[in-house]
Amino acid sequence: MKLFAVLAMASIAMVASGAASAQQELAQKSGCLNCHSVDTKKIGPSYKDVATKYKGKADAEAQLVDKLSNAKGHPKVNASPDDIKSLVKWVLSQ
Repeated sequence: MKLFAVLAMASIAMVASGAASAQQELAQKSGCLNCHSVDTKKIGPSYKDVATKYKGKADAEAQLVDKLSNAKGHPKVNASPDDIKSLVKWVLSQ
């Protein structure tokens, strides 16, 4: 039974890291990583700082999607609306 639990946890970790890797690739492809990094300030704030700033705000996802989609205080992101939503969720999960 313990072996099953360990294998299940390992599988979940692999899926999560694969999803994070896919999101990081999408961020790279969309140009986000030119100005941002997951944990270090570059031209823009780190994703961890963004997640901290918006933590606990019910409308955080909607605010960021609007900001990125409509160039409100941030350059317009060259990605589909679904990709922008996915990236925002990933950033807020940091």
